[in-house]
Amino acid sequence: MNTTGECSARVPAAADMDVDVDITILPRPTRADEDAVLAILRDFTRGMVGYIDNHDLVIVIRDRVTGTIRGGLVAQSRWGEMHIDMLAVSPHLRGRGMGRRLIDMAEREARRRGCAHMWLDTYAFQARTFYEKVGFEVFGQLDGPPPFFPRYFMRRLLSAPDGR
Repeated sequence: MNTTGECSARVPAAADMDVDVDITILPRPTRADEDAVLAILRDFTRGMVGYIDNHDLVIVIRDRVTGTIRGGLVAQSRWGEMHIDMLAVSPHLRGRGMGRRLIDMAEREARRRGCAHMWLDTYAFQARTFYEKVGFEVFGQLDGPPPFFPRYFMRRLLSAPDGR
């Protein structure tokens, strides 16, 4: 470990390779660091499937008086699916239907984008029961130490606009 907190391993060039690199754990990665890695993945993806179909979705609950964000949903759609990365509602707004409204709005947008399903993951201490109430079902599970695990992978199939 050096003075910046980075942990590095030198990977010297092999006799048959023209590679001399360091592999480094960045303790405080910047957005530029993440974007550089993502650009490599996107280049690979374009080469394999021809296009990137990744579109962000952010829905917020905003206090009308202060403008403060009190909750929201962050998701991405890609290739016919909507992945909900996170959903959060301030404690004083829970139990008032805000989470359901966020899911309903995300579903409408997912349908508009042509998605066949929405999926997410949640830990045992989080919101599995809520997601089941709004139509999600468990399709996978990772076990681990309580109280964090199990981790549930959940989906909600979206019927076509004609009801199929």
